[in-house]
Amino acid sequence: MSGPTENGGSGLVDSLNHHVDEHTALLHRTFHNSDGQPFYKDERPWVRWPSRFGYLTWQTLTSNPVNFLLVFVPLGIVFGAIHFNPTVVFILNFLAIIPLASLLSFATEELSVKLGQTLGGLMNATFGNAVELIVSIVALKNGEIRIVQASMLGSVLSNILLVLGCCFLAGGIKHREQSFNSTVASTMSSLMAVSTASLIIPATLYAAMGTSNSKDTKDDNILVLSHGTAIILLILYGLYLVFQLKTHADLFDEESGDNDAEGEQHEGQILSPWAAGVALVLVTVMVAVCAEYLVDSIDSIVETAHISRTFIGLILLPIVGNAAEHVTAVVVAMKNKMDLAIGVAIGSSMQIALLVTPFLVVLGWIIDQPMTLHFEIFETVVFFLAVLVTNYLISDGKSNYLEGAMLLGMYIIIALAFYVYPDDPDAKSLGAVWATISQR
Repeated sequence: MSGPTENGGSGLVDSLNHHVDEHTALLHRTFHNSDGQPFYKDERPWVRWPSRFGYLTWQTLTSNPVNFLLVFVPLGIVFGAIHFNPTVVFILNFLAIIPLASLLSFATEELSVKLGQTLGGLMNATFGNAVELIVSIVALKNGEIRIVQASMLGSVLSNILLVLGCCFLAGGIKHREQSFNSTVASTMSSLMAVSTASLIIPATLYAAMGTSNSKDTKDDNILVLSHGTAIILLILYGLYLVFQLKTHADLFDEESGDNDAEGEQHEGQILSPWAAGVALVLVTVMVAVCAEYLVDSIDSIVETAHISRTFIGLILLPIVGNAAEHVTAVVVAMKNKMDLAIGVAIGSSMQIALLVTPFLVVLGWIIDQPMTLHFEIFETVVFFLAVLVTNYLISDGKSNYLEGAMLLGMYIIIALAFYVYPDDPDAKSLGAVWATISQR
């Protein structure tokens, strides 16, 4: 009895294998020409170019798990264009910007590989935080200094507390204890401490001048201090690039090795410089459109959901803008590549603090807008405490899930504080600002 059964089972397996082989051959014939080459490598241009476009598009869309949310991009734009319910428009565009941020990060990495590390670092700071940068530049042109400051501060807090906390927690659950290059982390945290001082000093000076000086005099003094501080911070960031890429590159070798291992299939293997550049332009335009509808619907969200503009600006928008960094950092942390995770989380925060924010101050100087580094006292103290806690936790070069829980707990406490933090009654609404921009 066993013999026929075994023969029958063997015949069934052979039949299944033959069936699978037929399907494999069919798929091979479907995506390959008669010579066995993929269609995107075909010698015939009318076959090669459409196939290559489809291949590159597919590789780009599958570069990150969050890209399935791209279905919300057309929905958010259409519902925003027909002036649908503002709450629905806000949610759709909120979800739409997450995959767009991911694609922006992917295209930036592809382009930076071809153009070199130095220019790639500058591009990561610019395009990696494109959502905040687009909103901030437009708001700055219209004199909305508080919106710019909230966006920058929220982005830093999101990276050093939420992203890094998720990294430590996710990695710590899978690995008992993880280690990373403490020298690199210490260098980054020291630069973050300097950026913290650049916010504390203007706030302290403003308070120290007291009532003996007129408001205009104090504002002028703070503006001069901010312009000088911004230039120094930009110089420090330039020196950090030289330190990282030239004079002390050996300190970053381990992190670079992790980057190469993680991005082996992406770096220089998918998009050409021209394709990456076109992708950057297209995605940036879509981010700007979705951001317009998102910000335009904030007023209704504030009125219906009773959420303050401060909470939206410092908590919700930075989470959307840094979605790509969130996913990347957590994934590499679970793979025990903590140097790369630290580089993504703290490195992004450092670029915001030392490059993007000072750049906006200088830009305001050029276009005659009084953008300063004078933040509200409460916001400055929150920023200082966040950097202080982060520096303590990474100083030993080791991490675990408890430290991740601490960072997440700190972020939730800050989020609750900003949730009840009152809005400035004299500030213009974000929707009014964006409506003015749209009319222009």
